[in-house]
Amino acid sequence: MAGTLYLCATPIGNLEDMTYRVVRTLKEADLIAAEDTRNSVKLLNYFEIQTPMTSYHEHNKIEKGKKLVERLHRGDNVAVITDAGTPGISDPGEELVRMCMDEGIKVTAVPGAAACITALTMSGLSTRRFAFEAFLPADKKERSAVLKELSEETRTIVLYEAPHRLVKTLKLLYESLGERKASVCRELTKKHETVFESMLSQAIAYYEAHEPRGECVIVVEGKSRERQKEESEASWKEMSIEEHMAYYEEQGIDRKEAMKLVAKDRGTGKREIYKMLLKA
Repeated sequence: MAGTLYLCATPIGNLEDMTYRVVRTLKEADLIAAEDTRNSVKLLNYFEIQTPMTSYHEHNKIEKGKKLVERLHRGDNVAVITDAGTPGISDPGEELVRMCMDEGIKVTAVPGAAACITALTMSGLSTRRFAFEAFLPADKKERSAVLKELSEETRTIVLYEAPHRLVKTLKLLYESLGERKASVCRELTKKHETVFESMLSQAIAYYEAHEPRGECVIVVEGKSRERQKEESEASWKEMSIEEHMAYYEEQGIDRKEAMKLVAKDRGTGKREIYKMLLKA
């Protein structure tokens, strides 16, 4: 029988966050696939884990992934760990999971710390609905597209960022999203853990004056539905009644249904829209 792929969460800072189950799973596995073996060996030594380890990262995820699948098919159990936190969240672990599922290999998770959830719960912002964006794309065109999508996002937004790019990213968010409440969480679970809660403009000013250190998680409030509605109504008012109708009809919506949608957008009755069209 094929082995099992275990996704093992490791501490994001404080070693005491390592669970008993993760320690046991890593000790019992036949092989540990680590994002950075130089970093992970310190963790394994601390918990006296002597399981053989191999590297599995962004630059070898396809070639090494195939080899790991072969080991799993032979019956070996493989545990995956990232530098910190939960494998598969903003790292190549997701590709290995997909490869295993395509091959019919069992995949299970041994849960633990995740920086995005830790920051969200400490942010002081709404936690009921949220959108995790990880790191913004490096490509300028792709980044602009993502920021445009986020500008209309009504859920709380969670992003990762390195300290040397924090101010630049905060400025991009301010330019694209406008003024919003935000919490910048740094050094999570460590001795110098901080949560800076403010408006985006205030966060920019603060971190321009105080050089940030440590990995950062940015949590930003979503766009309020009231503001979204106001902006939507304002955009319709700038259109003529014919342009508004054309907006829906060009999407393949029949004229009768388009009239209903236009009436809803403008907060009026369908009969009024009909009269306005006749007059036009």
